[in-house]
Amino acid sequence: MITQLSRRGLMVGAAMGLALAACSEQKPVAVAPYEVEEVSLAQIADDLAAKKTTAVAVTQGYIDRIKMYDGALHCVIAVAPDALAQAEASDKRRAAAQALGPLDGIPILLKDNIDAVGMATTAGSFALEFNVPAKDADVTRRLREAGAVILGKANLSQFAGWRSAETVLNSSTVGGDCRNPYDLTRSPGGSSSGGGATTAASFAAANIGSDTTGSIIGPSSFNAVVGLRPTIALVSRTGVVPISATMDTTGPMTRSVRDAAMLLTVMAGSDPADPATQGADAAKKDYAALLSTDALKGKRLGVVRDFGTTAETVKPVFDAALAVMAAQGAELVEIPAGQFPDHRFEQLAIMSFDFREDFAAYMKNAPDAVKVRTVAELIAFNKADPREQAWDSGLLEYAESRTTGRADPEYVKMRDLVKQRTAVDGFDKVFRDFNVTAVVLPTRDVADVMKPNAEKQPNRIPKDNGKAPGSGFSIAALAGYPNLSVPMGMVNGLPVGISLIGPAWSEGELLAMGYAYEQASKMRVAPVAYKASVAQAAGGQK
Repeated sequence: MITQLSRRGLMVGAAMGLALAACSEQKPVAVAPYEVEEVSLAQIADDLAAKKTTAVAVTQGYIDRIKMYDGALHCVIAVAPDALAQAEASDKRRAAAQALGPLDGIPILLKDNIDAVGMATTAGSFALEFNVPAKDADVTRRLREAGAVILGKANLSQFAGWRSAETVLNSSTVGGDCRNPYDLTRSPGGSSSGGGATTAASFAAANIGSDTTGSIIGPSSFNAVVGLRPTIALVSRTGVVPISATMDTTGPMTRSVRDAAMLLTVMAGSDPADPATQGADAAKKDYAALLSTDALKGKRLGVVRDFGTTAETVKPVFDAALAVMAAQGAELVEIPAGQFPDHRFEQLAIMSFDFREDFAAYMKNAPDAVKVRTVAELIAFNKADPREQAWDSGLLEYAESRTTGRADPEYVKMRDLVKQRTAVDGFDKVFRDFNVTAVVLPTRDVADVMKPNAEKQPNRIPKDNGKAPGSGFSIAALAGYPNLSVPMGMVNGLPVGISLIGPAWSEGELLAMGYAYEQASKMRVAPVAYKASVAQAAGGQK
């Protein structure tokens, strides 16, 4: 049973002398209010630079919104105890003409599988309630060095969805059931459920999510936000509770493409502790500088319709989005069916081999207060702790059965074969044979969040999460290629996104094309359902 204590993030990990702090522990500071709702990260940066506001005012604005509205959404696990102190330090730097860059003073939420000093990294599980890291994740370090305010931790699917064969892809035992701000009876998607919901509801300037096979891309579509899954490994995975080193990445979730580009510029880079990122420094760019409303002119885009995500209800919205791209100068090329194989079985198997080893590697650095160190111990904890007994541990048990590890010839053969078929014989072949810069497709079918499951919990995605064979972002993840999702409209009151998938290191082109589409279409619609729910609960008073 999920308690009010766990859901609001109150004092979990107090035995360490640190807390997942409640919003109420942040003391208001006497500064002029700053209205944060639907204000872009870029606009906040401009206002801070122009001294139209302060980092303290902006941070307080987000804290106030979380206090007011998160009771309806359950998408924030914790607010950082020192959030206002971080903001005050930023204001002092600006006053001394020592700002660290455009992100200085910008409040950012992290998915609660990303390490940040001073806060527990729970991955949504009470097994990690005392997991207060001694060191920031590399992506957190980069954000802090750019002056960003680490505002707190967003809810997620427990262990990014890698726990139960009946996985609830928006919920965690620590954070509760995260809800879609457009319709509280529906899911915001997973596993970066809190990232999608908090960004849509303006609980932070942006969120940093993680993605193994669509955990940024799906919630971005379901919440009308921009989500980017970067190339493996443009962004370091050090200090992130893993599923699979083969497919894991972190990436930005924002309300505009420019905001995503600004964040990626800071997040990207090589990390000696993550050898896969060796080429990141050479590949990274100033992504915001590449944005242009003319970026679609002359571009050939491959239109993919056979991933099963183009339901009848979504087709008109997708066709309208394609028309916008064509009007901006893009040449659209229909890609015949059957270009991409279905590798869901192999994907699941690769993740199971990886999780057993990668989880144990991450837990080696956990504090002594955390008693769980291996998948076997995690399974035992779930069976013994009453807070965790509501869900099974089917996926954990599947991973634990992979005792031969990544040296297993079956694993090596499967991993290499899938990479060959999804990248070389899949996307690369399509890019080459059809002479296209990127492929474009609907990110997700809105039907995925419109059906209640058999247990009559309509805020939860059904057992299979509605995944179609060979879903686009799943294939991109297996290939290790970047995927950008941008809002393209609404279907039956719920958002849907359009995805651009390109070759490795093509984030600059994808962001530029996504920006051109975004500026021409202006399809983001702010949610209101969560505010109406709070107003109703308060007797109509906001």
